Amino acid sequence: MQQITDESLHESVKTDSITYYSIFAVSFVVFLAIALIAQVLFLRWRSWFPGAEGGKTLIGDVKAAVYTFMSQLT
Repeated sequence: MQQITDESLHESVKTDSITYYSIFAVSFVVFLAIALIAQVLFLRWRSWFPGAEGGKTLIGDVKAAVYTFMSQLT
C-alpha cells in the first residue's frame, strides 16, 4: 500500500487547481466571444447560456454561464 505524503497531496491539489482554472479560462474566452458577436448582431444570447438568463452585465452573465458549464463537467 502506497503512503500519501503531504507533498504528493499538495502537488495533486495544485495540478487539479491549474487544470480547473485552465478549463475556466478557455471556456470564458469562448463564451465571451460568442456573447460579444451576438451582442454586436443584436441577438438575444443570454437564453443560449444556462445561468446567464437573468443577468444584466455581459461579463457577469458570461461568468455565470461558465460556472454553470463547469458544474456540469463533474
